[in-house]
Amino acid sequence: MATKYVYLFANGKADGQGNMKDLLGGKGAGLAEMTNAGLPVPPGFTITTQACNAYYEVGAKFPEDMWEQTLKALRNVEKATGKKFGDAANPLLVSVRSGAKFSMPGMMDTVLNLGLNEDTLKGLAQLTGNERFAYDAYRRFIQMFGKIVLGIDAELFEHALEAAKKKAKTKLDTDLTAADLKEVAKEFKKIVKQETGKNFPTDPYVQLEEAVKAVFRSWNGDRAIAYRKYEKIPDNLGTAVNVQTMVFGNMGNDSGTGVAFTRNPATGEKLLFGDYLTNAQGEDVVAGIRNPKHIDELKNDMPEIYDEFVAVADKLEKHYKDMQDLEFTIERGKLWMLQTRNGKRTGPAAVRVAVEMAREGIISEKEAILRVPAGDIDQLLHKMIDPKAKLEVLTKGVNASPGAAIGKVVFTPQEAEAWAAKGEQVILVRRETSPEDVSGMKSSQAILTSTGGPSSHAAVVARGWGKPCIVGAGEVNIHNTKKEFTANGQRIKQGDWITVDGTSGFVIRGQAPLIDPELGDDFAQLMAWADTYRRLKVRTNADTPGDAKVARNFGAEGIGLCRTEHMFFEGDRIDYVRQMILGSLDFKRLEGEIKNLESEVAKTSSPKKKQELGKLLKHRKREIAEPKKLYKGGLSQLLKLQRKDFEGIFKAMDGFPVTIRTLDPPLHEFLPHDEDGTKKLAKKLKVKASHLWKNVQTLHEANPMLGHRGCRLGVVFPEITEMQARAIFEAAVKVQKKGGKVLPEIMIPLVGHVNELKLQADVVRRVAAEVMAATGVQIDYLVGTMIELPRAALTADKIAEVAEFFSFGTNDLTQTTFGISRDDSGKFLPFYVENRILKDDPFQVLDQEGVGQLVQMGTERGRSTRPDLKVGICGEHGGEPSSVEFCHHVGLSYVSCSPYRVPIARLAAAQAALGSEQGISRTA
Repeated sequence: MATKYVYLFANGKADGQGNMKDLLGGKGAGLAEMTNAGLPVPPGFTITTQACNAYYEVGAKFPEDMWEQTLKALRNVEKATGKKFGDAANPLLVSVRSGAKFSMPGMMDTVLNLGLNEDTLKGLAQLTGNERFAYDAYRRFIQMFGKIVLGIDAELFEHALEAAKKKAKTKLDTDLTAADLKEVAKEFKKIVKQETGKNFPTDPYVQLEEAVKAVFRSWNGDRAIAYRKYEKIPDNLGTAVNVQTMVFGNMGNDSGTGVAFTRNPATGEKLLFGDYLTNAQGEDVVAGIRNPKHIDELKNDMPEIYDEFVAVADKLEKHYKDMQDLEFTIERGKLWMLQTRNGKRTGPAAVRVAVEMAREGIISEKEAILRVPAGDIDQLLHKMIDPKAKLEVLTKGVNASPGAAIGKVVFTPQEAEAWAAKGEQVILVRRETSPEDVSGMKSSQAILTSTGGPSSHAAVVARGWGKPCIVGAGEVNIHNTKKEFTANGQRIKQGDWITVDGTSGFVIRGQAPLIDPELGDDFAQLMAWADTYRRLKVRTNADTPGDAKVARNFGAEGIGLCRTEHMFFEGDRIDYVRQMILGSLDFKRLEGEIKNLESEVAKTSSPKKKQELGKLLKHRKREIAEPKKLYKGGLSQLLKLQRKDFEGIFKAMDGFPVTIRTLDPPLHEFLPHDEDGTKKLAKKLKVKASHLWKNVQTLHEANPMLGHRGCRLGVVFPEITEMQARAIFEAAVKVQKKGGKVLPEIMIPLVGHVNELKLQADVVRRVAAEVMAATGVQIDYLVGTMIELPRAALTADKIAEVAEFFSFGTNDLTQTTFGISRDDSGKFLPFYVENRILKDDPFQVLDQEGVGQLVQMGTERGRSTRPDLKVGICGEHGGEPSSVEFCHHVGLSYVSCSPYRVPIARLAAAQAALGSEQGISRTA
């Protein structure tokens, strides 16, 4: 039996259904569902994504029987419409549109008015009694077909059109007469002949065949590939092709076209949101060529159509139980629906829509939790302009995507990419954006366009990415040749700073002060629901009391990683650290020599030898005094500072566990790296610069990330671990005496062998006992380890004999599993991801197949020894949704992430729990 490649929708009945997005794409599934629901949908058919994939598999050829099925479906459309494809008297014209499973606005191609040639053009003019309309449709068709199917530079057509408007002394396309448009069409045909060496195709069937191929090709176009990479959409899905009877919004003032959302996609407000144009075709709206009217104005222009559209929008939202993105055309007073799909929205809008729909009874609490992409929560945390700031407002446009950003003005996507690559913050300023601008848009902090509405390309893409965006800022006059724009008499040049407030629509001169946002009631409600269903606890990575407080406000249930070394870089603390390090080198060297000399003195029977060794021993004991003073003095100062730090963190996390990692980085990171810096340090410490420089050089390592760091430091320098443990327990005692509840967890890093952990755990437990005995205060504490080496995961059953908890340090575990230096990976990992060698950067998204296997193995083996073993993850993977889901599935106790990712982890943990309950995976 032949594969079914073509699905018809006509006369209130469709072959497909709304749940067939994999096969029909989002647009095709929506058209089928609307047709079956009895809504006014122009007849047509969908060529499946399966056909697209087969097209590539057989070498860019239509699969067997697909074209025959297409022609059969076309005959059925002819019957449904009473028109005939290619007929001069009553021509059927069609649109050919892409439509993948996931919405990719503007990334693939569309051809309108297909089927026109010199013969059908005359028939169209006679049928409509509108020669101007017919020639407008014809010139649009040549322009689109030329650009999309024949690959001709769009600028050539634009220049010709601008020349025609200049000749006619008008600025608007709609003011061109039939005669003007006839000349434009002739000029367009000349361009096709000049650029391709061939005449424009006149056979409608050839036009259709080539247009379908072009849509298939657009799936692997540069902009579609770039968009899929950014959105992490698989490459093997393919696109469907929707061939649909044309309805015309450019037949006069009783016609029009528009795009609307059933709720505001930027804020989530329950109000119809969108825009439309009278006497226009759909591409005019999304391209931002003309400034459109707000959908509310349709109520005055065409009240009956408006009422009908509102009813349809409400019906579709209730049917799909989600905010809908609708495309419509009005042809001579009749409403036609061209698309419905779940609308893309900002993070704030996603939260509000989900919560309000749950309150309205449209969806359940569980559905509301699953409805909001956890990563989109990040958008709620975007900065906003300080309301107290005095601002120099240049102009106001349409607030298309919320949040505020500052940046230097650039005018091309290429400049945006280049400047951003050098570390500059940029804002892309354009008349309008097009799909070709995607890479530059992604590199920008925000986007500003002088034309377009809330449904224009810039608005849709920016909202999807959570970037601030203002469109339709009509007072912004861009002068590309001068690299500047003017607004209300103010001149802004390339490289000048501006601020874009996508929430209010204001464009502001200079760098406005930005502040963190306030989270609303809808966010609090969603988080409360999420906390009801999640099993995983969520902690934070915090090194200061301030970070801890921020994380607590975001719902963190403790600290999963407090990196003590980060405290060492504040103020003049680094000098005490350096004093400790450099003193320790000489102290340890001399201490070893003294032990050896004492041993030799005890062994020798020669009085003369004993006397010589005794003199040398006496000299070494005098010599060790100064480095010992440096070493112990540095430790003493750090003890005071660390104790105060821990007091603040324990207070901020009152009643929640605080996991403190002992010193981890290699010692050379704290020291000056050149002789000039060494001389300055020698002066401060009152030691010889030459001797200090020699010591600095002795710490050099060929591969410091695998060198003398982590627990290895504590094994060789146990005094450092002792100092940190003492600071922890003395701080805990002080806070607990004042009524606070303290739950410290001391974490030993980079353990590869259980014996390393035994040595360090002994130091911690001895100091804990000493402090508690001296103060009479009992502290509940745990001693555990970071599992960040493959050997630790493999021997986790032995390590769990000593460790009371595990925390997987997935940043280093990824390094050591892949054998990739994180510091150097930027040279090749982007290439790996771009070329699909790796699906994701493993330092951003947990490698579940490899690193994840070690996490699962380590957890299972650890719990085989200690069944109640607490297990967490404390790399930044702890705030990445798919990684959180994995942690849920393998039974971890908690995840820990940066403070601003805590809400993301909370929601992702709830979604993982609900996904397990319903047998679905959010990251499959």
